[in-house]
Amino acid sequence: MLAEVGRRLLATVPVVGVVAIAVFGLLHVVPGDPAVIIAGDYATAEDVARIRSKLGLDRPFLTQVEIWLSNVVHGDLGTSIFSGLPVATLIKQRAEATVALTVLAMLISIGVGVPLGVLAAWRKGSWIDRLVMVLAVSGFSMPVFWLGFVLVYAFAISVPWLPVQGFQPLAGGVGPFLRHLILPAVTLSVVYMALIARMTRASMLGVLGEDYIRTAFAKGLAPHRVLLRHALKNASLPVVTVIGLGFALLIGGAVVTESVFALPGLGRLTVDAIVRRDYPVIQGVILVVSGAYVLINLVVDLLYVVLDPRIRF
Repeated sequence: MLAEVGRRLLATVPVVGVVAIAVFGLLHVVPGDPAVIIAGDYATAEDVARIRSKLGLDRPFLTQVEIWLSNVVHGDLGTSIFSGLPVATLIKQRAEATVALTVLAMLISIGVGVPLGVLAAWRKGSWIDRLVMVLAVSGFSMPVFWLGFVLVYAFAISVPWLPVQGFQPLAGGVGPFLRHLILPAVTLSVVYMALIARMTRASMLGVLGEDYIRTAFAKGLAPHRVLLRHALKNASLPVVTVIGLGFALLIGGAVVTESVFALPGLGRLTVDAIVRRDYPVIQGVILVVSGAYVLINLVVDLLYVVLDPRIRF
């Protein structure tokens, strides 16, 4: 088992490397020159050439790739063109907000979506089932930015219970930390809550018709024990897969959510870097996010073995 985990971890290195090279190449193919942006509207051709030489943009593409990958291997993600700070420092400063938002949103999605899906499957065809499916379809259809503005108007403007924007680090206290995160987390979680509820319902319906479930009910076991201990455990593999993929989707959705609620996270950092053509920051953020996504997939694969001992690598 440990040998397989190590082998899979090593296999992630070339995957992340290919992603890094692809991102590096795409950023240099799209129109725009960061040297021109930095130089300003009134710069001369000599000024632009001097900046390009300072940034290393005048070197051959393969040479730039080689230098960048060599620095990454040694833990150097480069330096921001505009702020002059190391990219690793910028990512570290912004990571807490994005990680906290993503984790809280996923906890809300799982905590609400899974019970709703189980309840809808157990009461298949009833008004409860139809209500859950209506809510799921509605939640999946709502644009994140629209829902964010609605929640801001309802809970921060009409009734000033929660702050409109900003972020409070966990070190400043759990209460302020949650007050600033609850609205963006709920906004981000609704879509994935609906997705998890629908997947849980579909997976549970495939299990509830099995003979061992009918036997468990016939033996007089309480419904909640049958649903949770027997049915949900055996129906959890597709749900775990959706949850694992949802983490990656949440990171992407965090870009919009952070913009609506002015959260200083990686999403805002990426958007600002794209607008400014800050190559090192864009490459560093995408590399870190890609690595996190690969590790999440590895954890999901390992959970398969825990949930279903019949699965072997």
